[in-house]
Amino acid sequence: MKVPIRHLVLDILKPHKPSIIEFVSEIAKMDGVDSAEMEVEEMDEKTESVKLIIEGKRLNFSKIEDALRDMGGSVHSIDKVFAGKPKRKRV
Repeated sequence: MKVPIRHLVLDILKPHKPSIIEFVSEIAKMDGVDSAEMEVEEMDEKTESVKLIIEGKRLNFSKIEDALRDMGGSVHSIDKVFAGKPKRKRV
């Protein structure tokens, strides 16, 4: 049984278009994603290096990577991962 990925921090290289608003909105509406946050780290003439933080109950990295690629982005590195089952509430 695979343990679900619940939190990802990715270093992404993306073109200026789509904007970070459009980019993060597409990620946020994916199945399994509860929230997505994007911050520009560096910018040059044609590209932006951004930090993408994604949280959810069961993140599918392959599908997230495909969506990033479809928008012209690429994953430079996976900087942080949290995987695990939700904590059970004590009664």
